[in-house]
Amino acid sequence: MTTTSADAKFWDDIAEKYAAKPVEDVPAFERKKAITREHLRPDSTILEIGCGTGSLALEMSRHAGHVHAMDISTEMIRIANRKKETQRVTNVSFHVGTLDGGSPLGAAKVDGVWAYSILHLVQDRQRTLRTLFEALEPGGVFISSNVCLGDSWVPYGALLAVMRWLGKAPAVRIYDRATIVREMKDAGFVDVEEKDVGAERTVAFFVARKP
Repeated sequence: MTTTSADAKFWDDIAEKYAAKPVEDVPAFERKKAITREHLRPDSTILEIGCGTGSLALEMSRHAGHVHAMDISTEMIRIANRKKETQRVTNVSFHVGTLDGGSPLGAAKVDGVWAYSILHLVQDRQRTLRTLFEALEPGGVFISSNVCLGDSWVPYGALLAVMRWLGKAPAVRIYDRATIVREMKDAGFVDVEEKDVGAERTVAFFVARKP
């Protein structure tokens, strides 16, 4: 999950605002969480990348054994730990960092990996997907919500370049559904299935498995 200091600073600077922002599409998010819960057991160990301020990890922790959630932003993780303490959650561990050095759990394997709205922000998706694949136990489940701007007619490339120049957006990579499906399969995932969560066209929610 290669990143830069500029990427981390962008998210640090907006962390409090991000934490206060409501979910834009609540029904779609609820469906995503319901599908995610279907793949959890009381003893599941989970790795989440791009966890932001930890809302998903904290909510899902009641259905899992332990959730390890990571983000590049120190401020995001600070807020996540604050929420964890307030909610008195004991089975979530938050980590600051990226996957550049591998999983934060080292050689230990997990039962599931989550990548909610993060793969369009990483510089090397293929490397990230391979690292997540390696982190999984055989039979483990990969769940990802993807921002597929390449499926839209809107000239997002030009718009995002201007926003990035103005400091209003992070670096965003544009890809479509066919690309991310191919990359997941190239990384070794099987049974790649898009789930209909009722989201807008540019959001693609996938469940896949490590054989």
